[in-house]
Amino acid sequence: MSESASSKAAPGPEDDVHLSLREHLIELRKRLMWAIIWLCVGFAICWFWSKPIYDFLVMPVKNALPEAQRATPFNFSELTTPFFVYLNVALYGGLFLASPAILWQIWAFIGPGLYRREKRRVLPFVFVATGLFLGGAAFCYYVVLPPAFEFLIQSAGSDIHPLLMMDQQLPLVMSLLVAFGIVFELPLILTFLAMLGIVDTKFLTKYRRHAIVLNTLIAAIVTPTGDPFNLALMAVPMMAMYELGVLGAWIFGKKKVAPPT
Repeated sequence: MSESASSKAAPGPEDDVHLSLREHLIELRKRLMWAIIWLCVGFAICWFWSKPIYDFLVMPVKNALPEAQRATPFNFSELTTPFFVYLNVALYGGLFLASPAILWQIWAFIGPGLYRREKRRVLPFVFVATGLFLGGAAFCYYVVLPPAFEFLIQSAGSDIHPLLMMDQQLPLVMSLLVAFGIVFELPLILTFLAMLGIVDTKFLTKYRRHAIVLNTLIAAIVTPTGDPFNLALMAVPMMAMYELGVLGAWIFGKKKVAPPT
């Protein structure tokens, strides 16, 4: 076998080019520059649509208010508050809008140093992780937030009307959306740990009852209300994600080789 053929067959990164530290730093600076450029583009686009985006994000809060209060649902105490609220909206939205391009820059930096088999594993994980995060955020927005905010507002009584500040509603909604997005990553995390051999199906099944208690505690902390209905709206999906993780560990987990007899 020729030397060139043996080098192709040998396991290793696709690019057999060893960059110096200076070249790595130059490449990193280039990728960071492009990531910042795409973030600025996303920020500019979302700044133009910042008010409609804000209205969309706080819509569950607005719909939970009494009918007479929905025309002017939010207030502000300082003149600069709306500007900074819309600025945060543009930053959040710009980061979300530019995230595919930013992830591509990260991949362009680390991809050449990975083995072919590692690349085949990383790319599906990125796509699945993105889909799970968006699914968790959508579940929170359409299923969890409406009854949660309705419960909070109605718990004050019919003769008491809330005075909602616009700068206080955005962080609440965004924190819940991000929390549910992270929770929905649980199947991927458990599958990844099983692929590394850190956990397996037997381990996850053994500690299922512990996971139920832990998930319930996390749901009680994350959900804005303490009633059983809204608690179940988060605890039940968390357990469903755990079971999906067990299934993923069973399918993709590292198989233990039986010792020779």
